[in-house]
Amino acid sequence: MKTPPSTQRAPRTTRRLAVTLAVALVAIGMGATQVSAAPTPVKDTTARAIEPAGKVPGGFASWKDLLATQEKLVKAADRVTAAAKAQGGGGFAGVIAAPENHELRVYWKGDTPKRVGDLVGELRKDVPVSVLPAAYSASELRQEMSRLLRKSANVITSIAPKADGSGLAVSGADYNATRSGVADSTVAITVETGVKPALASRWDDSPPWWGGGAWRNASNGGGCSTGFAVTYGGASKILTAGHCGDVGQTATDPTGEVIGSFTQDNNSYDVALIGTSAGGRVFNNNPGSISPEFNNPVIGTFSSYVGLWVCTSGAYSGTNCSIQVQQVGVTINVGYLIYNTVRAEQSAHTNAVGQGDSGGSVEVINASNTSQVYAAGVNTAIDTSTAVPCTGYVTSGRTCAWRMYYAPWANATTAFPGIAITLG
Repeated sequence: MKTPPSTQRAPRTTRRLAVTLAVALVAIGMGATQVSAAPTPVKDTTARAIEPAGKVPGGFASWKDLLATQEKLVKAADRVTAAAKAQGGGGFAGVIAAPENHELRVYWKGDTPKRVGDLVGELRKDVPVSVLPAAYSASELRQEMSRLLRKSANVITSIAPKADGSGLAVSGADYNATRSGVADSTVAITVETGVKPALASRWDDSPPWWGGGAWRNASNGGGCSTGFAVTYGGASKILTAGHCGDVGQTATDPTGEVIGSFTQDNNSYDVALIGTSAGGRVFNNNPGSISPEFNNPVIGTFSSYVGLWVCTSGAYSGTNCSIQVQQVGVTINVGYLIYNTVRAEQSAHTNAVGQGDSGGSVEVINASNTSQVYAAGVNTAIDTSTAVPCTGYVTSGRTCAWRMYYAPWANATTAFPGIAITLG
């Protein structure tokens, strides 16, 4: 969503707050493994531990303990999904890697191939893994999703496969219209109403540009947040949301300093690249406040599965944590279709992201060093039906929400083959 920037500019030494995007687009998967070295920092690189607020789920003594279990489960899930892909998909339905369950749950339709069964046996030496029956395979659910969207996209606001392979989850503004639109589905359908994904969009950063900072589109006045530093085609760039601009348009910070121009843009996956000097760090601050601000080095990428706990860093909202993935592979309708997004919810129903945070970083805290983060994706949209008071920089009329959608790292690797995360 777009909101007018403040007329008072922040001092050059303090850094930004952001500009919003006027559609509720707010604005992982483990992607390419290649990385590049970050440019030599010329700014304060003070890093602090990122500490999610609130009670730790699952009976863990600390968030650090939960994150350590989460890392083990995600690494195991990556191996299972890779093995399933090598088998051509087959009966693979999905994975749930919620650490509060203290186990990895793999769902499969029909008999599990020997190769996958052997892998599960190996993984069980390190993490508990359950293989459970599924009514439908992931391939079957994707095919039915595509058919329903071709037929009834006008009444569907989002559609996603259920990770347990039990069917599809569909949302729409009107229950009867949505239910009618999917009445001929060949798979089981759950209909949810009131869900309204909408596009959503810190302040005075400087080169090398970091994630979580504010930028403005000099062509149309809209504003968003920066995501992660990357390299693509041998050049330094910064990742942001595709809906924030078009190729050739120029991005500036809120003081007017030029960041660079859009060099690549893919609206179907809501990812875009701005050509610029970029560093592998992300601005973060305590949830609910703008000061004190600090930043954290990026140490790699992270896959997104149902159950994953993430944090978001947006120029307006600052950093918010205790956000859990609820659905993956979600297609949302914001006037056009955006594919393979991730739906996540702030567990206490406080702000996850808001307008102005589009393109900002979605990150996973490193369990062994909580002052480091992995790149999970970039903010795409908020569900305006879950509006809550904003955190961070609060302006009149700005909308924030506890349910959000993000484009996982896998969307960047799909849209821009060969892209590599820049390490801090």
